[in-house]
Amino acid sequence: MWDRFLRACRREPVDATPVWFMRQAGRYMAEYRAVRAKHTLLEICRIPELAAEVTLQPVRALGVDAAILFADILLPLPPMGVPFEFAAGEGPVIHAPVRTRADVERLRLFDPEEDLAHVLEAIRILRRELDGKTPLIGFGGAPFTLASYLVEGGKSTHYARTKRLMYGEPELWHAFMRTLSEVVRRYLRAQVAAGAQAIQLFDSWVGALSPVDYAEFILPHVKHILSDLEATSVPVIHFGTGTGSLLELQREAGGTVIGVDYRTPLDDAIRRLGPGVAVQGNLDPLLLDAPRPLLMRRIDDVLARASGASGHIFNLGHGILPETSPDAAKFVVEYVHERTRR
Repeated sequence: MWDRFLRACRREPVDATPVWFMRQAGRYMAEYRAVRAKHTLLEICRIPELAAEVTLQPVRALGVDAAILFADILLPLPPMGVPFEFAAGEGPVIHAPVRTRADVERLRLFDPEEDLAHVLEAIRILRRELDGKTPLIGFGGAPFTLASYLVEGGKSTHYARTKRLMYGEPELWHAFMRTLSEVVRRYLRAQVAAGAQAIQLFDSWVGALSPVDYAEFILPHVKHILSDLEATSVPVIHFGTGTGSLLELQREAGGTVIGVDYRTPLDDAIRRLGPGVAVQGNLDPLLLDAPRPLLMRRIDDVLARASGASGHIFNLGHGILPETSPDAAKFVVEYVHERTRR
């Protein structure tokens, strides 16, 4: 049933619980490592045919119910005027961080059709290749997560500079957020126009904030993105990590599906979110490396907790780790389908 994933997103009956994995295309797959041996990550993102090929690898190998575009959440930064690179062992490095009013005012709104045309072309190639057999998810980074990279200059554990800007210069912060949210809104709209059949908004680091900070400094800007996307009628997945205390606020901000990370019991999340949204999650990624009897018990636990949801997409609470065996990922797909066959 090719539209199993889309039906679950819309809280419609399905023949089995759909499964896909965050970071399902990546270093744990030999096919991906073969491509990476010849190209950098950014080269793959910038060459539509390569991005499409890497996107398709887990669809062919694992039998997942959705493909997710191979890209990076930071791709909008260079068109905004903030180039970055991936440093070996360090992740993304931004050499000119955004920390002053002048830095914020220099950020550029851009036309995704021109400046990120390669991403949109990859989507068009994928729709032809998938040929109605597997739906395609597009995605982007949420304003706080993008801001954390821009302000910190790369990865962070405490987001100290980001929070100091947020607390110390709230007017500037909101101007910064307005620019980022409009960039993301336009980019995701363009992905839908190019053929993406669902969108996931990644707010990977927003769990660093308290509920009161999320409500004051983040929610209006995420709502700007999600309310517009929901008007397109494509399902929108709103995902963050460490967001157990923010679920009700995420629901208020928007999304037809709320992603739940592995720290929050799924039945608790369903109760708190209430009716009207589907849920996605939420197996700990490291359980894929666990002995099969434990892995099966934990899958069964997630499925049992999801039984009260009006729609459930099985996923990990975060991305697949590079050390994971592809056989384990395939086993999860087959086991979930078998256990939930209706």
